[in-house]
Amino acid sequence: VPAPPTPPTACLRLDGLITPDMLNDEEYSDVLSDIREECERSGRVTAVRIPRVGEPDVGAAFVRFASVVEAVCAREALDRRVFDGNKVAARFVPEGSL
Repeated sequence: VPAPPTPPTACLRLDGLITPDMLNDEEYSDVLSDIREECERSGRVTAVRIPRVGEPDVGAAFVRFASVVEAVCAREALDRRVFDGNKVAARFVPEGSL
């Protein structure tokens, strides 16, 4: 039996957007701003966190929106979308994840 879906929160975890080679010092700020810009199409972004190599959850991006409604819109827009040949998985995470 699959686990019940996580109830919507204002925070999303995005997997499939980032590869470890994007986390070098030269590209990190560009990746951060690209993800913020893409997410802002769905609502107001209040924070973005991308773990670096060696940190837990490396390869994921965490985005906090100003409201749950905006995060729901972003999840609908991003989940299962393909970026650079990778399928994105967007899921709600507890607000303390950021």
